[in-house]
Amino acid sequence: MSIADNKKAFHDYFIEERYEAGLVLEGWEVKAIRAGRAQIKEAYVVLKRGEVFLIGAHITPLLSASTHVHPDPVRTRKLLLHATEISKLIGKVERAGYTLVPLDLHYSKGRVKLSVGLAKGKKQHDKRDAEKDRDWVREKARVMRDRRG
Repeated sequence: MSIADNKKAFHDYFIEERYEAGLVLEGWEVKAIRAGRAQIKEAYVVLKRGEVFLIGAHITPLLSASTHVHPDPVRTRKLLLHATEISKLIGKVERAGYTLVPLDLHYSKGRVKLSVGLAKGKKQHDKRDAEKDRDWVREKARVMRDRRG
């Protein structure tokens, strides 16, 4: 069950591999995510000192948040992956010119998870080609629908 999607990632990048990562969250963040107040459109994933972090994800706190908690909507959140996955990602990102992109926030067995994509950036002409293909498929569907009716 998806909570928040990053559709822009598929427009800007070729997604080669996907990884599912857990997030280190505070209590108010979990409640806000369950209320649908999460946004990952401008977020990105970085590797620092052998750990993976989500930066720029915005989780709007609920008004009913506790008074002794001072919520930071865009704080850096640690991602939880297996050590073998992290070492594989470090190798690809540092050597092969890949980047890590958050794809979607979803529930898995009652826990909040983040799909992280190992991606290569698209050039401008690649984006135009993808748009042309999408328009052609849409046009083809329109023609077929008009023929039947």
